[in-house]
Amino acid sequence: MTSCPLPGPEDLRPDEGDAPLPAALTAVRPRRLGAARATDEEFVAEEVPIALEYNGLSHAVMLATPLDLEDFALGFSLTEGLLATPADLLDVELRTRPNGISLQLTVTARCEALLKERRRSMAGRTGCGLCGTDNLDQVFRVPDRPVPPLPAGLTSDEVLVPALSRAMRELAEAQPLQQRTGGIHAAAWCGPDGGVTLVREDVGRHNALDKLIGAMARAGIDASAGFAAVTSRASFEMVQKAAIAGMPMLAAVSAPTHLAIRTAQSCGLRLAGFVREGRATLYA
Repeated sequence: MTSCPLPGPEDLRPDEGDAPLPAALTAVRPRRLGAARATDEEFVAEEVPIALEYNGLSHAVMLATPLDLEDFALGFSLTEGLLATPADLLDVELRTRPNGISLQLTVTARCEALLKERRRSMAGRTGCGLCGTDNLDQVFRVPDRPVPPLPAGLTSDEVLVPALSRAMRELAEAQPLQQRTGGIHAAAWCGPDGGVTLVREDVGRHNALDKLIGAMARAGIDASAGFAAVTSRASFEMVQKAAIAGMPMLAAVSAPTHLAIRTAQSCGLRLAGFVREGRATLYA
């Protein structure tokens, strides 16, 4: 069986000038089998190779939806431990290529030195957060300080369940890409009452959360003042990213993994799974 690898950062070269930025959605006309009505036009989500380069150093290629990429660049860099604070990112330049997008990040000299020590080759796919990690020590990056406690208003089950239900309800209403394609994940930042204040979407659940974390950092939003809600299962990487960002709780519409539960318990992050209207399961 032959493989079809992602292009590496060195493959995302310009030919003559930058190409137009790809759209997040593309219209197609599929042939529906067994359908009673004629085939209509529908929209599908785009997956685009996104190369991240730090001070000219190629670091990673991820597959992502070409939307909110500045947020993605910052969020990914923070949750991967490549930046200590948002201030370490000095500039982001998007360069479109015929076969992908290059995010050229300018970072501080301290971060560049760290990158050279940790440099790895990573080809990330939308369904996996660890593709390309070549060292077990790189996997576990839980924060060295406890996650802040939940806001006081969310300490009782009587308040928590309605807040979680509201968060998932409003998140479902705030996903324009998902509503048009049926194939997009989302991550939302919610206040203590569950009200959704910020949403980011992507074909990859990890990417959506990275975009949310980056958008919050750029906006100066206090990550300890609410919780995150996601439209996916709660994997280890999702828990770790939320903990690194300083979020006190992660609420997922689907199930957690055992490693995600253990990680949440170890750093003090509240983890809720199977969050549906009127019910939720607390795992940590």
